[in-house]
Amino acid sequence: MFETDEGLWPYPRPDSPPLLTPEQAEHTLNVWLVPRFSMLTLFCLLEPLRVANRFGRDLFAWRLLSSDGEAVVASNGVRIDVDGAIASLDDTTRLMVVSSYDAEATVSFQDRAVLRRIAVHGGWLGGLDTAPFILARAGVLSGHRVALHWESVAAFRQEFPDLEVSTARYEMDDARLTGSGGAAGIDMMLTWIEQAYGPALADAVGLQLIHQRPRGGEEKPQPRYGDLQRGVIRALAVMEANLGKALSIPELCRLVGQSQRQLGRLFRHHFGETPQQCYLGMRLDRARQLLTDSQCLVTEAALASGFTQPAHFTRAYRLRFGEAPSVTSARSRNGG
Repeated sequence: MFETDEGLWPYPRPDSPPLLTPEQAEHTLNVWLVPRFSMLTLFCLLEPLRVANRFGRDLFAWRLLSSDGEAVVASNGVRIDVDGAIASLDDTTRLMVVSSYDAEATVSFQDRAVLRRIAVHGGWLGGLDTAPFILARAGVLSGHRVALHWESVAAFRQEFPDLEVSTARYEMDDARLTGSGGAAGIDMMLTWIEQAYGPALADAVGLQLIHQRPRGGEEKPQPRYGDLQRGVIRALAVMEANLGKALSIPELCRLVGQSQRQLGRLFRHHFGETPQQCYLGMRLDRARQLLTDSQCLVTEAALASGFTQPAHFTRAYRLRFGEAPSVTSARSRNGG
């Protein structure tokens, strides 16, 4: 639930919120893009923050930076515009360094001086993929466990024998964040979200990203429904397979092999809602996806989601998303 001027809504904002400026957001992450950086790592770093903003207040903003304030070319050849140069950063800022190939080739003495200045003033420094090399050569990782891409571990240990290298996907304390890059950036940002706002928001963001976090620093991801009882997993699978044909709850229970009372108890325990409420939400989500990602009509989306009465569909849709399905459809058709 999140609060608006109109009261409490049970679902994230109906639209992705606009990109926030540092003045608008409660937290800002500055990202220094080193030439030939990993585009995958950048996306995995930013997407959890973007999705978190859908669930309520203006939580996160980000700024992309380079050494000289000019655009940077990623390892895949894509050119990315930036918002400024790292020299413009405040002393107590949050800065994440993203690099990949030839991490040190373009890093200057002045760049390392910026890192040292931030470290001296208690700033928050991080590095992903090969970026821990940049931080280590600037002398800002002493006393911190270091995680980096597995291909670089041997060379890092040889060059920095006094630093403790971790085999975890990422390491995170109050002042330093290092990680292996790629999907580990999602895990790192979900941990930050959890520390700042609690596990419910982090779990909700993970679900939106279709991402299952490893637990306790484990390298092997856990099964998607590892904590759920078999009957609940089976019920969710039946619901997903029948979004276009709304089953009655007694029929659902028959297919699952659970009594209505037992399944209701399990769903209230795991999700805080009844099987009927969960099923309705899944069908409405399907309708919204169709209206957003295709050119289908409202009536077509309703029928494809198991709704035979337009008035019922419109009421339920408006309650969940805060707008009529026709509004979603019009925005999609207009490219909004």
